[in-house]
Amino acid sequence: MPGRKEIKNNIGTELYSVQVYDYLYFNNFNPDKEFEKWASIEVTDFVTVPCEMEAFTLTGGLYAVFKHKGAASTGPKTFQYIFGTWLPNSEYALDDRPHFEILGEKYMNEDQNSEEEIWIPIKPKE
Repeated sequence: MPGRKEIKNNIGTELYSVQVYDYLYFNNFNPDKEFEKWASIEVTDFVTVPCEMEAFTLTGGLYAVFKHKGAASTGPKTFQYIFGTWLPNSEYALDDRPHFEILGEKYMNEDQNSEEEIWIPIKPKE
């Protein structure tokens, strides 16, 4: 967050919390297993990237979008519903692309009125 003001070509005010998982990450789920996490903001181009930062391109595709309402610490309940109930009962399977959350104007971290969007990469089941 302190370096956010160095980004001069941003689009909008939303923040993105992006997770990149190994393609086998969810096959044998272990909450202690490491994954890559990016704190991001959308930009027009990568011409001027501050020296302490790296560019990240989010690949497109089909995503299931969920709204999480409540404190960030209650997020595991929402993720449990997504991966434990919704996904297994849907016509979709998890796709091997980045997952992300959009932290927009209504995001207030631990406030009970906080809201964020959760984007899960999906593809039709085979």
